[in-house]
Amino acid sequence: MGHSFQAISLLVQGPSGHVAAVPLTSRIHEGLVFSNRDSRTLLDKLAVLLFSIANVLARSVLLVADAYYASGKFIHQLLANGHHLVTRAKSNAVAYLPVPMPEHRRRGRPRIYGEKVRLKELAQDDAAFTSAPSPVYGENNVTLRYRCLDLIWRPAARLVRFVIVRHPQRGTIFLLSTDLTLAPLDILMLYGYRFRIELGFRQAVHVLGAYAYHFWMCGMKPLKRGDGDQYLHRTSDAYRAAIRRKIAAFHVHVQLGCIAQGLLQHLSLNYTAEVWLCFRSWLRTMNPALPPSELVAANALRAAIPGFFSSFLLDPKLKKILDQYRRSDIHLDSE
Repeated sequence: MGHSFQAISLLVQGPSGHVAAVPLTSRIHEGLVFSNRDSRTLLDKLAVLLFSIANVLARSVLLVADAYYASGKFIHQLLANGHHLVTRAKSNAVAYLPVPMPEHRRRGRPRIYGEKVRLKELAQDDAAFTSAPSPVYGENNVTLRYRCLDLIWRPAARLVRFVIVRHPQRGTIFLLSTDLTLAPLDILMLYGYRFRIELGFRQAVHVLGAYAYHFWMCGMKPLKRGDGDQYLHRTSDAYRAAIRRKIAAFHVHVQLGCIAQGLLQHLSLNYTAEVWLCFRSWLRTMNPALPPSELVAANALRAAIPGFFSSFLLDPKLKKILDQYRRSDIHLDSE
């Protein structure tokens, strides 16, 4: 009954070293099937969405995603377009050692996979682990142990880099990277930034209301709980067009929320002192030395907007529009 979104954010770092996940786009990829010949999965739809953004950027990208996206087909799509993936592997994953080069070529097809190994068994060899300070964002004075191996993963049919990490509080995790040039601690650091997109979703929901849309379609057929996907290939063209128009309204509303959130993050990272100066409220955990949240930046904008509209430095065209539509019963305090 709810709407399932897939979102892509850009990981950015401010001048002070703090990072944020700037939302680029968010789309509904579940719930509607317009053609019975459409066999695309959620991974296929995310790949198309990612490629559309990468084409605009005109550069290769590194996608950091959770274990759901650790799929051989998805990895093949990324690699075919020059992109890479950092994700989490399952604890019961199985890989193969590279085949050693024989001294003399034998008849027949050469071997592709070497000896079979289990990641769980590799994690039990204490002598193979290396100790290092934790590179995870926000962790200080934490020492972890890791082991890095380049193994052949059958779903991807190629060498991938596995990093087994033993964290003193979080236990053992298994990470996977298709980029063999990434250092093990860099892979862990990048995967640790995944929580920023979860934090961004919380701000989008509770601060900006990006997903608080209520667009109703009177002609829509009623649904019952648990009905699952709607199959629209047997409905009329007018009904399908109305459904597409409704979904487009959802996407436009959410995209405007992504733009607004990105602007708030820009102010927070690059104009930290100015935002805190304009913040006219109080927080129990205020720390003006750190970039503020989207909530603080939004409150600072609300407090500063009367002075902005009253400024004599406004663009003449904007001033003309404001003078034309300004209500005479509302006084804007410029102080």
